Amino acid sequence: MSYKIAFFDIDGTLVDEEKRIPEDAIEAIRRLKEQGIEPVIATGRAPYFFQDLIKQIGIESYVCLNGAYVRYKGEDLYESQIPMEALEKLVGLARKNGHELVFEGKNAYFATSPEHPFVYEAVASLKVVHPEADADFWKKEGIYQVFLHCESHEEHLYPGELPELRFVRWHSKAMDVLPNTGSKAEGIKALLDKIGILPEEAIAFGDGLNDKEMLQLVGLGIAMGNSHKELLPYADYVTANVDEGGVKKGLEYAGVL
Repeated sequence: MSYKIAFFDIDGTLVDEEKRIPEDAIEAIRRLKEQGIEPVIATGRAPYFFQDLIKQIGIESYVCLNGAYVRYKGEDLYESQIPMEALEKLVGLARKNGHELVFEGKNAYFATSPEHPFVYEAVASLKVVHPEADADFWKKEGIYQVFLHCESHEEHLYPGELPELRFVRWHSKAMDVLPNTGSKAEGIKALLDKIGILPEEAIAFGDGLNDKEMLQLVGLGIAMGNSHKELLPYADYVTANVDEGGVKKGLEYAGVL
């Protein structure tokens, strides 16, 4: 297969636990571009969480907020906001259950209670600027994704009550909340349709539960060696850990380096 584009998750794929990009990954992406293959970010993060990173590695385009917002070479290409009715139900249920929320817009994010231990621990793990408080932010701007801060034994309180939403755990104290059809794959499909590339002509790298659909969609789905074990059945190939040359080795396996 002749691949034309490659999608890269950020956390655990391009960056290690300290949020540092290994030099071999930077060099691999540079070489990938020299081959005429376009690298694109595909992340659950909001765009204001990774601008420095994409400047560092020279990537222009991204699928972010777990597929809800796609920007291609400076142009907004696709957006999918959580419906207001679903947000209202989520807010009410979270309040009833005593759980905090973080609302992510396209340009900013705010929390119901930024200093709550669960919010602080989960957001701090991303090593980003901590959110300020605004429990009504969801009423003021379009919301693309929500962090729901609860532990795994409390997850069952939500899906049955909110079938229009999807819940994907990314931290022991936090889940992403998306529209029930939302995934990185949805944003990637929108991008590929726009630029005329088939899914079979794409590579994707990931390590988390929110990467399942993406790895299934593309021609070659590569899981990092440090991946969540539940992701591995969805991968065509398992490469090395992020800090052991995983990106470089995966691209070599794909035959593009």
